[in-house]
Amino acid sequence: MLVLSCDPSERWKNVARAAETLKKGGVIVYPTDTVYGMGCDLLNKRAIEKIYQYKKMPRQKPLSFICSDMTQVSEYAQVSNSAFKLMKRLLPGPFTFILQASREVPKVMVSKQHTVGIRVPDHDVCLELVNLLGNPLVNTSAHTSLEEIVSNPETIQEEFHLVDLMLTDGMLQTELSTIIDFTGDEPVLVRQGKGELTAHLR
Repeated sequence: MLVLSCDPSERWKNVARAAETLKKGGVIVYPTDTVYGMGCDLLNKRAIEKIYQYKKMPRQKPLSFICSDMTQVSEYAQVSNSAFKLMKRLLPGPFTFILQASREVPKVMVSKQHTVGIRVPDHDVCLELVNLLGNPLVNTSAHTSLEEIVSNPETIQEEFHLVDLMLTDGMLQTELSTIIDFTGDEPVLVRQGKGELTAHLR
């Protein structure tokens, strides 16, 4: 694993190198506005398979992905008018939205219900990676157990040493994103995480 810093003096040079790793089919670890994420190019099936192997995840458990903005979200998911309005208020931020997938999403990323989980984090590194890659970035938290979420870069490096590259930004929070299901008529809170939803529903 190549470890690169998100220190301001090296940040964008290292982010560009991470994007090149993604374009070549690599898997990387990167900071988000919640915990460290692990990801790859959404359109690279082989790289997606690597993530399942590294995390020891069952194939039937779908991964989420990161988009750069609402325009890109609309390319990969069906977004109703009510969902669009609420998402515009909440994003970028620590939320994952469950939406009906569009035909642009690879089958390996779609659940049995034909849904996908999409994020637009409030973190410049994530958004710049997506912009440089030109495709959404597969996203899963860089840990193997929900009971013990690791935010220590050194621990992540030991546990996921097969990953090609890691962008480090020090210790991060141990709080996951809030998950909201937008596949029905009304938004449903699936998991309460860092993002606060109630104030925006009034």
